[in-house]
Amino acid sequence: MTTLPTAASVAEAAAAVAPHVRRTPVLRAEIDGRPLVLKLEHLQRGGSFKLRGAVNALTAGPRPTHVVTASGGNHGIAVATAAASLRLPATVYVPVTAPEAKTRRIEAAGARLVRHGATYGEAAVAALAEAQAPGARYVSAYDDPAVVAGQGTVTAEAVADAPEIDAVVVAAGGGGLSAGAALASGGRTVVVVEPEGCCCVHRALEAGRPVDAPVDSVAASALGATRVGEVPFALLSSADVVSVLVTDAELLAAQDRLWEEFRLAVEPAAAVPLAAWLAGRVPGERACLVLCGANT
Repeated sequence: MTTLPTAASVAEAAAAVAPHVRRTPVLRAEIDGRPLVLKLEHLQRGGSFKLRGAVNALTAGPRPTHVVTASGGNHGIAVATAAASLRLPATVYVPVTAPEAKTRRIEAAGARLVRHGATYGEAAVAALAEAQAPGARYVSAYDDPAVVAGQGTVTAEAVADAPEIDAVVVAAGGGGLSAGAALASGGRTVVVVEPEGCCCVHRALEAGRPVDAPVDSVAASALGATRVGEVPFALLSSADVVSVLVTDAELLAAQDRLWEEFRLAVEPAAAVPLAAWLAGRVPGERACLVLCGANT
């Protein structure tokens, strides 16, 4: 049985990842006269929060001889970047639909790129087969205790740098970032936001168990998990979590607003928290919105 990470696991992860990741800043701001805090995680090395979980996974346990993963894009960039930082060879499987803006960054980070299958699931099956080789380490995009703990360091930093926040708002794909936020929020409400057409966390929380969900959103390359991970679900289902949905039109408008108001260029997935906040679906008086990536 998998041992779930804890708040202490996040603290340990913070020490492990510190030499390899940026401590990204927070921006206190106002929109339409309402205060909010933006965690500028899109400024992370590799362009997304996922570097944190990848580094923590690769520094936990015995040193592997080879790193393997499957990704729709951002996780692959993160694993490639983490492996290069740790001087490990890496192979990243992506579906043939993975955007060029992300696949070229995977190769630029030094990983071997393999395009396989029409979906992330098909790419993952092939990656898991390669990872059976002796000494190989498969790094899950979200269903791994070490990955979840690493992602929790985003929220741990935000809470430390802006202790006045009363809610942490994150986009969700497979649930790694939101589960990490639940561990590190210090009792604050965690708001998990997904596009209506791409919402496996929302459907799992409704059903009381992980279930398959369709993937149909402009943000699908980052949030396109068909099923929440078992580890994230175990944490989210027992935490103080609010699940919120937004439309593609709302998230694209929020992406434009971030550029117009602050000259922040983020990918569609990173605008999902602001879309929920602008629509009045986020509780609290001073929320922290995590801008999770900029690979667009």
